Amino acid sequence: MGVFDFLSKQFVDVIDWVEEPGVLAIRYPMQDREIQNGAQLTVREGQIAAFINEGQVADVLGPGLYTLDTANLPVLTSLMNWDKAFKSPFKSDVYFFTQKEQIGHKWGTTQPVTVRDKEFGPLRIRAFGSYSFRIDDVSPFAVKVMGTLERMRVEDVEPQFRAAIATAIATGLGGGTTAFIDLAADQTALSGRLKEAVAPVFAEWGIGLCSFFVESLSLPEEVQKHLDKASSMRVLGDLDRYAKFQSAEAIEAAAAQPGGIAGLGAGAAAGIAIGQTMAAGLSGGQGGGSQGSGGQGDDPFAQVEKLHKLLTIGAISQEEFDTKKAELLSRIR
Repeated sequence: MGVFDFLSKQFVDVIDWVEEPGVLAIRYPMQDREIQNGAQLTVREGQIAAFINEGQVADVLGPGLYTLDTANLPVLTSLMNWDKAFKSPFKSDVYFFTQKEQIGHKWGTTQPVTVRDKEFGPLRIRAFGSYSFRIDDVSPFAVKVMGTLERMRVEDVEPQFRAAIATAIATGLGGGTTAFIDLAADQTALSGRLKEAVAPVFAEWGIGLCSFFVESLSLPEEVQKHLDKASSMRVLGDLDRYAKFQSAEAIEAAAAQPGGIAGLGAGAAAGIAIGQTMAAGLSGGQGGGSQGSGGQGDDPFAQVEKLHKLLTIGAISQEEFDTKKAELLSRIR
């Protein structure tokens, strides 16, 4: 080993860091070397360099080119008890941190959150979305998160971030008074409220929460099916009871069988039962099956509208609709 190799191993003259994807911070590799007094430190745009002595953050330098001496390192100089004329090489841990915004990270509730909805009662809600963050305050991040590690990647901190988000969501949704339908309809406002709840937790680690979005709110499949049916029932305004809507669904299923409604069963009783169900649905419960003519006392136009809704959902065929429509319109004098 030559004299030059020996000196290059012992002293560091140039310190800089080229960022790598997914890396938040590194400890500059010294390999038991000392920093030459007057060495050049390059801190690129979007980076922060920190000198850490015995676990204590000393000097923090932003973007720029620095010549390292006692003037540029006042805190480290004080900690080391150097005088102003200090010119000897020195040892110190140098850390680089990126302040670039880390975008496109996903969060979600691993388990449904139980909330008391003012319309539907207790509900189990799942929520999913995305967020972005950056290192805002180097000191707490270096002490609480980085420690003595040589490298800190995004994947190392994401589980902790997701846990904090899940806790905030459980508190925010579980203690809220807003109905689920209103939450889903205004996800922008919900995103803002949850961001306000999560941001202070991130700040304790020196992390700034740049953006937070709720992208979807969902219910268990069984509950969602119930809501879908209820919504369909409201669309069919003439079926004022859920049972009537269920009857319409049964008629739709029968119409899909070979031979249509007439092919539902071999016996006449089955056909009569379905006819009575249709009559009850069309008459709005007035007169039941005793008026086999379809409720002659009702408004023909209203009856035609009801028939059209049954046609729309596939409960009757076009031919059946046209026949009944012609019969109803013939009553108009």
